[in-house]
Amino acid sequence: MKAISYRRYGGPEVLEFGDYPDPKVGPDKVLVKVRAAAVNPVDWKAQAGYLDTIFDAVFPVVPGWDVAGVVVQPGVSVTEFAVGDEVMGYVREDVLWHGTFAEYVAAPVRTLARKPRNLGFEESAGLPLAGLTAYQVLHRALRVRPGETLLVQAASGAVGSMAVQIARHLGARVIGAARESGQDRIRELGAEPVLYGDGFADRVRALAPQGVDAAFDTVGGQVLKDSAHLLAPGGRLASIADGEVIGMGGAYYWVRPDPDDLAALAELAEQGALAVRVAKSFPLEQAADAQRAAMEGGLNGKVVVTVGRND
Repeated sequence: MKAISYRRYGGPEVLEFGDYPDPKVGPDKVLVKVRAAAVNPVDWKAQAGYLDTIFDAVFPVVPGWDVAGVVVQPGVSVTEFAVGDEVMGYVREDVLWHGTFAEYVAAPVRTLARKPRNLGFEESAGLPLAGLTAYQVLHRALRVRPGETLLVQAASGAVGSMAVQIARHLGARVIGAARESGQDRIRELGAEPVLYGDGFADRVRALAPQGVDAAFDTVGGQVLKDSAHLLAPGGRLASIADGEVIGMGGAYYWVRPDPDDLAALAELAEQGALAVRVAKSFPLEQAADAQRAAMEGGLNGKVVVTVGRND
């Protein structure tokens, strides 16, 4: 099969397009013909070696954890999926090796769910990691309830925009922080936008004088500190970007594959409560360009690589 891979740690320049061995389909896996795979910050962080303390790498590594495609072969013990099923997944395993930037991926069933019927493959590929992150933080770390006020940092980004939509569906009031380029996107999603920069905290306090009930940090550093200072008494704080949140009494959260949560996201999408914006797409052989585009940021949407036709 054709795939993108890297033989050493580095940036987009280490990515190679070429032939790669077909994946073996274990008993609890299904072989998925990839139609699209999304680019995420964790891809280039792992590729740069930043996660070397927690993930072994078996070179050459095929990057990518997000996928949408079609099942072409179930493993011998698989009952959850059949040939022809359209699926999406957050295909993260314990070793960096066979990722999703390829024509085929052998995905454990615990990482998959059926893709939303109303979303295309590109949109569906952009949903798993970002959607699961937002869903799990809101439900497990912050336990957002109807009527509460939630502050979402970088609310026009991939995770932030998912968090806004899910929180709104939960009945929360959402204040979304972003740069000028993201303000309109936040309004579209039903949140109240707040601009970063001088006076940021005062602008949030003007909207929530008593403080916010919960804050979702996706940036870290000073943004995390600002989030902590804007909480109401007893307010809850979670971060996916900065472990210093633990010392502030908050939760540091790392997303995990969960088929039930993925299915819940698909249902939200089919209900019209959750949408995915694809900002740019690239063919598989241009994955390095896709990665560069995602690293530059400011797109207010996902970057995906496509394999074959994606109608």
